[in-house]
Amino acid sequence: MTLTEFNALPPQDADAVLTRCLPVPRWVAAVRDGRPYAAWPELEARASDAAAHLDDGELDDALAGHPRIGERASSPAHHAEASAREQSGVDRSDAQVARELAEGNAAYERRFGRVFIIRAAGRSAPEVLAELDRRLGNDDATERDETVRQLREIALLRLREVAS
Repeated sequence: MTLTEFNALPPQDADAVLTRCLPVPRWVAAVRDGRPYAAWPELEARASDAAAHLDDGELDDALAGHPRIGERASSPAHHAEASAREQSGVDRSDAQVARELAEGNAAYERRFGRVFIIRAAGRSAPEVLAELDRRLGNDDATERDETVRQLREIALLRLREVAS
């Protein structure tokens, strides 16, 4: 869809498109209500600013939209098509990669109490695993900030795919 088409969507259709990018009602409303956008940079700035800070409930909502890295989407909230496309650089058929991701995901969830999220698009499995390992050393506040940054990057990537 073009930016012009996105600008012309009825509010409920725009909400559906935006929710697939970041399932946070406040963010969806902020981006929707900023229409019409003259060009992608204006839309990107509004979307980025609105996603810069997520409260705890919004963070939970956003994370519910993502499967574990290296796993297939198992919930309708996971947006299977986008997740599969974004994780295409992670070879699930490689038994060692699958094992390392499962172990890393489990360690991360024990450490931080939430699913590990990373903008996987454009990253290989070794890059994802290195980031997972590095982020396990973060303190809680630093990791929460990184999680929000990654969610924002994913939202902007998805938004660009649907409205550029």
